[in-house]
Amino acid sequence: MRQLASYLTLSVFVVDPKGDLLYYNEGAEKLLGLRFDETGSMPVEAWSTVFAPTDERGTPLPAEALPLVEALTTGHPAHGRFWIEGLDGVRRALNVTALPLVGQEGRALGAAAVFWGDEPEAPGA
Repeated sequence: MRQLASYLTLSVFVVDPKGDLLYYNEGAEKLLGLRFDETGSMPVEAWSTVFAPTDERGTPLPAEALPLVEALTTGHPAHGRFWIEGLDGVRRALNVTALPLVGQEGRALGAAAVFWGDEPEAPGA
């Protein structure tokens, strides 16, 4: 999945079966505000909070409300829209579709999210 993601212009975020970040591609780097080489792998407890995900009212979202965590824990695709603050300090709305990655004989391999953003909010908005 990492190799495929590296060839795509879509933003892709890949986690292992525990939810730990394995990789995000160049498209995702633009929305997340920092290159993967600079962040490296992160446990789910870190990546699910470091981007400060919120709903449209600014209410913080728990990890289990994020589509990627939902796909990982339920084994079913999930979709959602929420806001993050990128590591560059810019707040962005993201649309996320997450898929569980299931191998032969039903072996859980992790999950992947494809996402895209709206235009960043103006400072102070």
